[in-house]
Amino acid sequence: MTPHPQDLSLRAARALVRRAVDKAEQLGLRGGVAVVGASGALITASRLDHGGPGGMARARSKAWIAATQQIPSSEHLRRMTTLPAPIADGFVRVSPEAVFPGAGGIPVRDEDGVVVAGVAASGATVSPFLPEGVAPEVVSADGQPANPEDLLIAYALGVPYAGQHGDDLARWTQRFGDLVVPPGDSLGMRPAPPASRQPELAWARDLADRVLAEAGRRGLLISVAVTDRGGDPIQQDRMDDAPAGGVEVALGTAAAAARFGCPSELPAQWYGAAVTGLHPVPVLAVPGGLPLPEDGRIVGGIGVGGANPATCAALLREVVKP
Repeated sequence: MTPHPQDLSLRAARALVRRAVDKAEQLGLRGGVAVVGASGALITASRLDHGGPGGMARARSKAWIAATQQIPSSEHLRRMTTLPAPIADGFVRVSPEAVFPGAGGIPVRDEDGVVVAGVAASGATVSPFLPEGVAPEVVSADGQPANPEDLLIAYALGVPYAGQHGDDLARWTQRFGDLVVPPGDSLGMRPAPPASRQPELAWARDLADRVLAEAGRRGLLISVAVTDRGGDPIQQDRMDDAPAGGVEVALGTAAAAARFGCPSELPAQWYGAAVTGLHPVPVLAVPGGLPLPEDGRIVGGIGVGGANPATCAALLREVVKP
């Protein structure tokens, strides 16, 4: 038995995210879901169609807190608010993944109770707020007030709903007054069918799956990222035991390819190394990323990291053929 702990497997992490996506589609929600390993490295993340940029980063930050601090991110938030500001600020400076210390991240434990990951969701309508026009049955779990964000995670983990934000009743009362939903009419934790109305996410997952399959055939351990045209991730995956740093490389090269509409190494040749500091979205101008065109326009980018850049670029060219 190895003394070195392992993160949750990619297969298990993807299953968690798929359950959350299924529930989000059933409830009519849009956002992102991320799973971060106890090592602090992202394992997988998916963004629902029309989820909007930024949600994936927030979900990843909360999942990182839950995984590495081994507590719900709501408890971490409570602790941070009781500390003097210099200490709380110092924590974020030495823990840059904790830049968004919001509630909603939950640790994932193995059969022995050891934390192997953290999971969280965030995005356009995935939050503790009740979306405009939402039916009360949708944001109710077993007859009790609930919120969209915590519903997705409880459902994904297969655990009873427990609000992590602490204000479900207040938000419910503000929106619905003293309305009571019978437990049998609550939809929050009802089984959800597989998501079938996410064509952009399905496209990104298919690309990522093809890259992962080809990497496996070549004996490579890599990470892959598929972004929209602005460089925000739609799908990210890290193979089991792949280098942690490949996650950022894959996203950076995918963003470079998407934002500049060319192979990721070209922006540095055109503009110099300073090009990486021009955008709010981090870009990495080295080989390993390709733009994704459709009908004459760039719709996204794909990047690979974790191996030699030339090897990553060759892998991509095999999968993403002109």
